[in-house]
Amino acid sequence: MEAEAVQQQVPEVPPPVLIGNSGDVGWKYGKYCDPTNKSKIKCNFCGHISTGGIFRFKQHVADLENSVRGCKKATPEAIADVKKHFQRIEETKSRKRQHEQDLRDDVHITSATTQGTSREDVCVGSSSTEPNKLGPMDRYVRPIDGKSSKEEALRQLSMNEALFKERVHEASQYVARWVYTHAIPFNALDNDEFRQMCEAVGKFGPGYEPPSQYELREKLLSEEYARTKSLLDDREKQKIKLGCTIMTDAWTDMKRRSIMNLCMHCSGGTSFIRSEETSDVSHTAEVIFDLVDRGIEELGPEHVMQICTDNASNNMGANKLLLEKRPKIFWSSCATHTVNLMLQGIGNIKRFKSIVDQAKNVTIFIYAHHKTLAHMRKCTKRRDIIRPGVTRFASNFLTLQSMAEKRDALRGMVVDRVWEEMPIVKSKKGKDTTATLMDANFWKGVTLCIKVFEPLVILLRLADGDVKPSMAWLYGEMLKAKIKIKEAFGNQEKMYKETISIVEKKLKGRLDTSLHKTAYLLNPHYTYANPDIFDDTDMTVAFMKCAEQYFGDDDVSLATVVNDEMPLYEKMEGPFKKKLATSWQRMDYNPVGWWKLYGTEVPKLQKMAMRILALTSSSSGCERNWSIYEMLKVGYLKEGDDHALAVFRDEEDGDQGVHPGTGIPYDVLGEAMGTQDHLQLRRSARVTVRDLEEEEFVSDEEDVLEEDDIEYEDDDEY
Repeated sequence: MEAEAVQQQVPEVPPPVLIGNSGDVGWKYGKYCDPTNKSKIKCNFCGHISTGGIFRFKQHVADLENSVRGCKKATPEAIADVKKHFQRIEETKSRKRQHEQDLRDDVHITSATTQGTSREDVCVGSSSTEPNKLGPMDRYVRPIDGKSSKEEALRQLSMNEALFKERVHEASQYVARWVYTHAIPFNALDNDEFRQMCEAVGKFGPGYEPPSQYELREKLLSEEYARTKSLLDDREKQKIKLGCTIMTDAWTDMKRRSIMNLCMHCSGGTSFIRSEETSDVSHTAEVIFDLVDRGIEELGPEHVMQICTDNASNNMGANKLLLEKRPKIFWSSCATHTVNLMLQGIGNIKRFKSIVDQAKNVTIFIYAHHKTLAHMRKCTKRRDIIRPGVTRFASNFLTLQSMAEKRDALRGMVVDRVWEEMPIVKSKKGKDTTATLMDANFWKGVTLCIKVFEPLVILLRLADGDVKPSMAWLYGEMLKAKIKIKEAFGNQEKMYKETISIVEKKLKGRLDTSLHKTAYLLNPHYTYANPDIFDDTDMTVAFMKCAEQYFGDDDVSLATVVNDEMPLYEKMEGPFKKKLATSWQRMDYNPVGWWKLYGTEVPKLQKMAMRILALTSSSSGCERNWSIYEMLKVGYLKEGDDHALAVFRDEEDGDQGVHPGTGIPYDVLGEAMGTQDHLQLRRSARVTVRDLEEEEFVSDEEDVLEEDDIEYEDDDEY
């Protein structure tokens, strides 16, 4: 009986998973033969075992010629799916190669001349005393020597390739030494400007003298400022053509100064206008309105389409003042802030909050002890479970998602003898961690949290990103997110009612305005896929309201758009019915470009649609400029000071803070994961809690979690 009782207490090790965690298309059609051997994958169609990993297996399914033995039983859909996957990979590689070549071509260095003739480039193996310049082909070619035999030519070619690699390695050593000596973040090398700098130095050749500090402060800085300003000419054209958005936000710097940012966003991107210190005044509606109104005058009232801010009550008060003076300009709430409020509200629901808290306790315990952290990384193949996101609540989702991906590894970790023999695991926190990771209900809760949070996190990325203007997609993707949330609960109303009510409560009056609905209506990706949208009364009313505000007193244009041009768009007449116009079916198509091509017979509606669909829906781009302002205001240049460009943090200003998704201090996470620079969330993410706490809407008050700092225990105490 005792043996049976002991046997019942021993948790069962979960069965091994036979597919990978990468989400690769190949896992739809194959699985591991043996989880311990990642190279052998069995085909679900014919049973063939590929021994070259997932890549070779996909070649087998796609039946590519001259590669591997093709699958004779694969369905046409599977073959087309995998071939499309390979095509996307090749297109990505091609774009990358072209981009790198364009970067090289953009570097122009005047060649040295001798007696009026240009100096020719020489490759490895040349006996010329001129500076050697290497290109991509120098590893494969050599100077032609007609006297060499075939064997000597091949030997020279092999030596040439080896010498090329050696010289590249030697040059890289100097770059690495500079990076290590001056603590340059590694990601500083992963940008186009660094590549162009290396190309320019290489084209110049030996003897290049780097610029002095004086040149960097004076001449070169002025030249770069002029060049940067010239780059904004294109954005100026986009502003005139498609209109722009003014974004504003307030923040407090390290010296506790209150500063307000003002930025402009157009289809070409975000541009910084100015920052003003407002420490001596309250951020009232009048102060914000005055700042925004001066920005409108500076950019031109005819070019400003909307103002985008967060949901604080003082901003809403400024909205009323603006409508009185400039009734044609829209005022929108920041979508990133609103979606973040949705995540916050859902995260405070008891069933989700308990799961998030359990996950936090697990991660805190593992990362608080060196032995548990080392054992976790060993079991997960050195992959961490902490994944910071753009906001605190997105961090919760990403961490849960990371834990779900490593579920088998984490459960296998706690049943391992090494884990059981750790003294710290026998503490109450250690036992709770073990019990949580082996609890089937906890993992069910994690799965549900991911299914509910994921649609909103995807929406958050859309609103917070700079890849494409988000106004055209926001409302439509919000409707899709609500459908996915309901599906996560099995479409049972009693299950999803509380969650959906929170989403709709935050959505109302913020992301469902006449401007958002009109953008949804004018995006054929949604309306042509579901023509019933045109018959929706709410959509019609929203379009009428938006058009009235857009045209103002121009009743003639308003009547033309509503009565004559809109029906042509709705019925797909004229250019709208062209075969090429079906590009709207793709998610990656450009709505503004689509209207430019096919809206020629409805010019007034065309212009209105292009200006609305080119708008952003978030003011987070304004927040990204904070660190730049900090350097301009706090850092100062002093001639002769080797550290003039450095901005030092005063230790008396406070600690470094804790990671909002887990409660673990940043310095501990930085030590654990190798670098703090990559873990620290950007300013727009770290101050989200401040924005929520300052908000005066009753529905948006945040229950701030008062988490104690982690007591990092000494492993030897147990």
